[in-house]
Amino acid sequence: MTFEEICGQTNSTDASDRMQGAGSALEELLVSAKKQDCLTVGVYESAKVMNVDPDSVAFCVLAMDEEYECDIALQIHFTLIQAFCFDNDINIVRVNDIERLADIVGSEESEEPKDAHCILVTSPTADTWKDPALEKLGLFCEESRSVYEWVPTITLPER
Repeated sequence: MTFEEICGQTNSTDASDRMQGAGSALEELLVSAKKQDCLTVGVYESAKVMNVDPDSVAFCVLAMDEEYECDIALQIHFTLIQAFCFDNDINIVRVNDIERLADIVGSEESEEPKDAHCILVTSPTADTWKDPALEKLGLFCEESRSVYEWVPTITLPER
């Protein structure tokens, strides 16, 4: 076995562990933010928050599934949201399982199902929101950017 093969195995194992840890942290963050009423769910709702109070945005999640891959309008919104996040130093990730994401941020039974393509975690005060999961995801995003993965994809843990 060559040195490169050993390093490749270690790196893929580390990446898998990082991804699982990030998925768990994302779920934890979304549940916590929902309890504190610090979530904005939906592409248009998120765009409004970003326009009115960009400093309140602490984290952004974009979700895509196969059904919407060819939706040009949604892709344009995603591009604009990503550019906004980059310009304002907001960490951003992608999730491929929109149904699982919608379950986590789910709506009340009396409400219509929410558009979970874009979810913002907002800070309730001017101070940065202190949440261990948010800090863990921030580190994950920083590490991903260091290897030129600007919008990392996270896999949510199975239930």
